[in-house]
Amino acid sequence: MVELVKDGSTGMEKVVLREPGGATAQVHLYGGHVTSWKNEKGEELLFLSSKAIFKPPKAIRGGIPICFPQFGTFGSLEQHGFARNRFWVIDPNPPPPPPALTGGNNGNGTSSNNNSSSKQQPFVDLILKHGEDEHKIWPHSFELCLRVVLGLGGDLTLITRVRNTDSKNFTFTFALHTYLSVSDVSEVRIEGLETLDYLDNLKDRERFTEQGNAITFDAEVDRIYVGTPTKIAIIDHEKKRTFVLKKEGLPDAVVWNPWEKKARAMVDFGDEEYKHMLCVEAAAVEKPITLKPGEEWRGRQELSAVPSSYFSGQLDPIKVLQG
Repeated sequence: MVELVKDGSTGMEKVVLREPGGATAQVHLYGGHVTSWKNEKGEELLFLSSKAIFKPPKAIRGGIPICFPQFGTFGSLEQHGFARNRFWVIDPNPPPPPPALTGGNNGNGTSSNNNSSSKQQPFVDLILKHGEDEHKIWPHSFELCLRVVLGLGGDLTLITRVRNTDSKNFTFTFALHTYLSVSDVSEVRIEGLETLDYLDNLKDRERFTEQGNAITFDAEVDRIYVGTPTKIAIIDHEKKRTFVLKKEGLPDAVVWNPWEKKARAMVDFGDEEYKHMLCVEAAAVEKPITLKPGEEWRGRQELSAVPSSYFSGQLDPIKVLQG
């Protein structure tokens, strides 16, 4: 089921997706921003700060903000670009229903890659086009489209398209700035990024090579891992849950946690909330994307959450990554 509603607490319009098994997702038109993703038990899988500000031009803190046309802060553009603090519109003529999620499952371990399954998946298409305000700070004509799909079994997929509608080339970087809800970040590990190079944003993007057999957290982390695999596992020991992130067209992966000092400095972030969130996001940052007039770029991020107990060996993270 797909429903457009007005948020009672903020007055903002949002789209609510519900799949037959009970999973839900919410997408605010402000920012084209996924602000909630719940499993069939009603458990929230995304982090949204209790101090998030739902008032333009402030971006919403948490969920999945879209960073376009840049990730980070460069030149005259605001941090992470402007897509996350603009009002998007629902596409009145969306393309056909999305194909079934590749390698997904419908909750009982069976594949959902048939046409009848794909037609049951609730989805919404949103569009952001350039306007006068955008043209003043980024003088290019573009069309940015976002499709949010809630698959059978509760998998969440974001499919993005950027089309150059200008008469000249333009270049951009991009990220789906995903805030995951975790029990305790010090008990979380990321697997799939071992031995890879990363750019450290805490050291002016100096390049390093990951040395650990997994990424764990005991201080602030702000890194861009480059040339990453299509699948990454985020293992939450305490919740006995593993997030599996699959991606296409987005070669990099950003990993971020602000830790205590930076958390206290952010007005829209609770002082202790850093303990319960972790950003792991599909991105294209190291090598900017250039589009010629009429060309289109596509990126895709697919999230699933599976029960796991790493300590008891019920889930082998390597098998998750290879599955």
